[in-house]
Formats: sequence, structure tokens, C-alpha cells
Amino acid sequence: MKGALLVAGATSDAGKSLVTAGICRWLARQGVRVAPFKAQNMSNNAVVTPDGGEIGRAQALQAEACGLAPSVRFNPVLLKPGSDRRSHLVVQGRAAGEVTALSYREVKPRLLGLVLDALTDLRRDYDVVICEGAGSPTEINLRATDIANMGLARPAKLPTIVVGDIDRGGVFASLFGTLALLDAEDQALISGFVINKFRGDPRLLAPGIDRLTELTGRPVLGTLPFVDGLWLDAEDSLSYSPDGVIGRGAPPLGSSWLRVVVPRLPRMSNVTDVDALAAEPGVQVRLVRHPAALADADLVVLPGSRATVDDLAWLRRTGLADAILAHHRAGRPVVGICGGFQMLARTITDTVESNLGTVDGLGLAPVDITFAPEKTLGRPAGTSDGETVTGYEIHHGQVSGRHPAVPGWITTGSGEDEGVRYSDASGVVYGTHWHGTLECDGFRRRLLTDVAVQRGLGGFVVPPDTDYLQVRAQALDVLANLVEAHLDTDALIRLVGEGAPAGQPFLAPGAP
Repeated sequence: MKGALLVAGATSDAGKSLVTAGICRWLARQGVRVAPFKAQNMSNNAVVTPDGGEIGRAQALQAEACGLAPSVRFNPVLLKPGSDRRSHLVVQGRAAGEVTALSYREVKPRLLGLVLDALTDLRRDYDVVICEGAGSPTEINLRATDIANMGLARPAKLPTIVVGDIDRGGVFASLFGTLALLDAEDQALISGFVINKFRGDPRLLAPGIDRLTELTGRPVLGTLPFVDGLWLDAEDSLSYSPDGVIGRGAPPLGSSWLRVVVPRLPRMSNVTDVDALAAEPGVQVRLVRHPAALADADLVVLPGSRATVDDLAWLRRTGLADAILAHHRAGRPVVGICGGFQMLARTITDTVESNLGTVDGLGLAPVDITFAPEKTLGRPAGTSDGETVTGYEIHHGQVSGRHPAVPGWITTGSGEDEGVRYSDASGVVYGTHWHGTLECDGFRRRLLTDVAVQRGLGGFVVPPDTDYLQVRAQALDVLANLVEAHLDTDALIRLVGEGAPAGQPFLAPGAP
């Protein structure tokens, strides 16, 4: 089998990232040499690849589904929003400046050739490439300069399926409308639909599916059931539940829960760092926006941020900063990761992101942070209390001053201190610039043990055998099982190998 397929979404967060990962995993289990591709992603959840660049976290998960290491080849263009109007542009894994929504329009045509070349290279090196679209293919205001949806599919001749989220309602209208607002050449590539996140008896959908097929001339290739717990590597905060709970919430091994609260920063990045905590039985992880939510927290984790100084100001405006300080004064531990670590510092000097100069941090970690013009990208390794620790770095902020008596949390391979593990009269503060450290099983268990002791949670039992890599592998296998059981895989294979069927009907009115 040789070919490619585009998985588009009728809306953002329709589930196309996980559907793509599921198809990739299903094909890989058949022995197919398959790779993922997303021409352009917009997300603050990123990873550093072994080839030294940044890509979207979802593409790293899709690569894992294929049995591949993450690579900049799988996501050549990444936008990381720093405000409502400006984004940091990453091209082929490397920083390429700041863009606004309007200025990016002028840049995109120059990126199309690069994106098409990247896809061509992947199609040469792999049997199948499963591409993921961005947002909706029917964003008619952006179609002229689109490089991720039909703007990619047309020059690459990609058969396209559209995923609709029935859980939010209006799925038949959104699927119909997605097709009906495309021009004839785009419509010719739309080859089928997938209904996602269905709760109930699929037989209830039959009349709607039959009518949609009759109206559009395209089949519904399957209905995927809603499965609780498929929460790994979310693209952005939209992907989390309305109540902010992350993870599967498995019951504790002992008599006590350990409650983790994560402030839902406006520009938080790599909040996926806490996924590993949420995978542990007896650990409840919640994203919160209000100070009262910290009242019963055993641990506060400040996540990364694409706009550290601005998000710190938001913490102060909302009262969350005072709540974090009160949490610490009560003897309860605080963890900061990357931007969150920087917020815990005495001062932050930033002439790169916010251009506000020196501002006060929360003062819980006796370090000072200065932003460097060049971003640090890396995949470091070290040890902590005898446990091997690995992670990845994506940050401008650097520790520019620290009290000599303040120990690091991690010892790097060169023997230097990374981050802090600092105890004062109130409690313990942990901080590191390294993302992904909590995925290291021994390191995570040590943190949970320390937190339980500090909180006096004798009834909380640290799970001794949670293997986070295995948790991820099992989730990917669940996705593949769903694809195998609920989608017309023979039809998918035909689309990949033969392309979009000829003579598909045009649905009026078409593009305006």
C-alpha cells in the first residue's frame, strides 16, 4: 500500500488529532510503514525532537503511534500564541520570528512550497502518510492562503475525511455545511465523514446518516464512541473537560487522595507535563481559574507559559497569586515547571517576550531569571536522589542569580544544579526548566512520596508500578482498537491507495 490521507475536522477539537493517531497506530499494527504529518499547527504544547527542533505535542504522540521518534518533518510549521494578536512562528523546528494574524497571511504563501516539499519527502520515505488538518477546512475567510487543509489537499491530491464531534451537538449540520461551503475542486476531495464522541446506541443515528449520505453523496465511514480517559497530549485547553479534571481518576490504593491544582494560565504551555501525575491512581489533577479552588490542594503546580510575565500579572489580578502564597505559608508544596518556575523567582528580567524589563516574581524560589534573546532547545538528562531524569527544554528565561546554598532539584550530566528544591520555614518549593520530567517514573514517585509526607497523608499510597510509557502505549492501542472496530477500514485503505473517488457530486452553494 502506498498513499496518503488528510483527516480534517468540522470544528476545532472535533478529535481529529486522536483519530489521526488511531489510524496511524492501526496501520502500524498491520506492518505498514506509516508517518504522521501536520503542515501547520497552532499550539503552545510542544516538544523538542531528537533532531533539535520544536513540533506540536500532538504530532509527537502520532509519531509514537507509528513507532517513530518525533521529528520536525512531521510538523514543519508551528504557531505558538503569545497573545490574542501575536504568535511565535516556528519553521522546520526553528524560531522564525513573531507574526500577527494579518502579517502571517503574507508569510503563508511562501511556506506552502516548503510544506509540500516536506510532505513529498515523507511520501517517498514511508508507505503511508496520515495528515491532520488544522481547525476546519471551511474557514472561508482564510481559504485563499490556507496551507494546512484544502490548500494542502488540492496540490497534493489528498483524499480527505471530515471528523465531526456529535458531543457538542449539530454534527449533521456541521458536516453538511463543511462540504457545502467548499468550491467544486475542494469538494471533489472530500470522500467521507466520521462521527466522533457518540454516547448511546448508534442505531439511533441511522436515519441521520442515511439522509446525510443521500444529500452529499459521501458515506459516513463510521461512528466512534465517546471513551472517557483519552486525554493524553491535548492540543490546548479546549481539549480538557469543563470541570478542569485531567486524567482517569483511578481510585487510590490507600484511604486518601492526593489533590493537585494547576492554575489555568491564559497562555499556559506544555500543561501536558501534569498528565503523568493524572495517570497515577489516587491523584486528582484539576485545572482551575479561581483562588478558592486552592483551598483543599495538597500540591500546586505552576505550568509552563508562552507569556510568563503576562501570565504572572494574570495570577495577581485574579487573586491566584495570593492564594499560591497562602498555600505555601500553610506548609503545602509548590512545583513550578519552566515558565511556572520563572514565576516563583525573586525577579524576572524580560526584554524578549513582554519587554517590561525587571518585574517582581512570587519570591518563593531564591533565584533571579533573565530572558536571553536566543531560545534554549534541548533534551537534557540528569539525576535526582539517585533517579534518572530526562526531559526537554524550550525557554528564553535563564537563571541569572541564585543563593549559593540553594540546592538544585536535578543534577545535570555535567554536574550542575538544575532548578531548585528549596525549603524555608513554611514549606518546600520545587522548580525546573525541564519539561517531561514527571514522565520519569522514579522521579515522579519520589515527588509524590515527598508531597504525601509534607502533607501528612499517611493514607495515601504512592503507586509502585505505574509505567507512564505503558500508559501511553495502552491509550494508543485503545485508539487503534476503536478505528478497527468502528470505522470502515477497507474504505480507508481504498482512499489511501486510490485517492478520492471520481465523480463525487457537487453540493451547492459552494464557496462564496
